Amino acid sequence: MTDPAATTQAGTSAGASITQTGNGDGSVPNTDLGDTNPAKKVGLGLFLVICVVGLALLIAFFSAVRHWLALHTGTLHGGPDLYYNFWSGFGSDLGEATLITAVGVGVYTGVRKVNCHTKGCWRIGHHTLEGTPYILCRKHHPYVPTKGASHEHILEQHRKFKEASEAP
Repeated sequence: MTDPAATTQAGTSAGASITQTGNGDGSVPNTDLGDTNPAKKVGLGLFLVICVVGLALLIAFFSAVRHWLALHTGTLHGGPDLYYNFWSGFGSDLGEATLITAVGVGVYTGVRKVNCHTKGCWRIGHHTLEGTPYILCRKHHPYVPTKGASHEHILEQHRKFKEASEAP
């Protein structure tokens, strides 16, 4: 025989868990994450078919592709040794491409580290938002004037800070 109190309590906890997973108004959030757009499915299918056909053509004509690649990179008709033309021509650019890529990644990383944390904003962030780890530019920070700070405004902010630090 079942205990009616246990059944009631189990029903209550299941109902409570449903209301706790919403946004506070008792509604259950939409958990449907599947793509139902048929255009996306057709596009994905077409992309996969093109990839398979491209791979099949590469396998079927591998010797022709290999010959074309060897001819245009300079390894087919070498000078003193087989790879002389490659390293004198096409291969000599690999080091430059590596350096340019490294500098580009470094600049991008540096910009992302110092710019405003607002999504899509590329301004440099100088102003920390109190209580958060975010650094914002003067346009997105709520307490920085966008037209520039006057001397009176700066002194007023300093006075407020001094009063707040001396209060506790």
